[in-house]
Amino acid sequence: MNFGASMLPVDCEGAILVGRLMTEAGPTPVVIRDGVVEDVSRTAPTVSDLMDREEPASIGGEKLFEVGELARLTAEQILSPIDLQVIKAAGVTFAISAIERVIEERARGDYRVAASIREKLESRIGGGIRSVVPGSEPAARLKDALIEEGLWSQYLEVAIGPDAEIFTKTSQLASVGWGADIGVRSDSSWNNPEPEVVLVVDSHGRPRGATLGNDVNLRDFEGRSALLLSKAKDNNASCAIGPFIRLFDDSFTMDDVRQAVVELEITGTDGFTLRGQSRMSEISRDPEELVRQALSEHHYPDGFALFLGTLFAPTEDRDEPGRGFTHKVGDEVRISSPRLGTLANTVTTSRDARPWTFGVRELMRNLASRGLLSNA
Repeated sequence: MNFGASMLPVDCEGAILVGRLMTEAGPTPVVIRDGVVEDVSRTAPTVSDLMDREEPASIGGEKLFEVGELARLTAEQILSPIDLQVIKAAGVTFAISAIERVIEERARGDYRVAASIREKLESRIGGGIRSVVPGSEPAARLKDALIEEGLWSQYLEVAIGPDAEIFTKTSQLASVGWGADIGVRSDSSWNNPEPEVVLVVDSHGRPRGATLGNDVNLRDFEGRSALLLSKAKDNNASCAIGPFIRLFDDSFTMDDVRQAVVELEITGTDGFTLRGQSRMSEISRDPEELVRQALSEHHYPDGFALFLGTLFAPTEDRDEPGRGFTHKVGDEVRISSPRLGTLANTVTTSRDARPWTFGVRELMRNLASRGLLSNA
């Protein structure tokens, strides 16, 4: 996979970006600004440390190379920009997403049944959900009406009820970065990408920046039972984040996240193409409200990353009519947003993807051997 100019934000000259590169020494936090990639590991040995600084954008580092040299790096050298942060995700944050979850539940993972009920559900509840604020009195009235109609679902509860769905997507250091293979379970027959904006939050609960993510999802597993969510979501190589975190500053704020448009493009080796879009302006819950609910009464000493959910729900038939979309090995997936850049990955199975072996113990051993822990 080759770099394109769109890997970085369109206004990258004025952006301050944070990432992780695999150097000869090991995983290394970097800051990109003014056209230069700087190694900041002597001051912030992890991205978690960097996010906790009062002014992460002002941290100094050692110049590695000009930003144009990124094109020479391989996918193995570009790591997910998230390290010690817990990776959380908010689900069913868009109305159409709620509809698709209802379909999955009713169909119990059978795409044939899903196709037959999709149009009915969309016409009866789609507009209603879009028009109400979750947790409000109108939302409560809508819930009562849906119960009377026999259309209520646990997915609609988190779509319009007071409590958002917040779950743990995967463990620290388990996410993959730009160019890496992303995995779906080899025994899944109905799955899809979920293109999302990901907020990066420090240990004090302050959102410090944003990036892009692919919350790879197994629709057949989750459709059979919501209790299979962990199997549907947390698999080897099933979480891609990157390419870099864009720090919030005067030129890029939470309002830019609220108005972001996330584009998805899938190109298969069979000639199949699919394009989709997720408009953050249509999200049902404000990003800062999702951060508040993710925090709850808990403290994350290393901070956390939070997937904000997606409007995208693929229904276009790929093979036989009525079957809808599912991934095939070799699919190239590109998730992009002008001010965040492009995250590109290739689909394989979780069985065949590179095993996740570099965990927290290995990171601590590496940082200790480099003499970086004493500087943190």
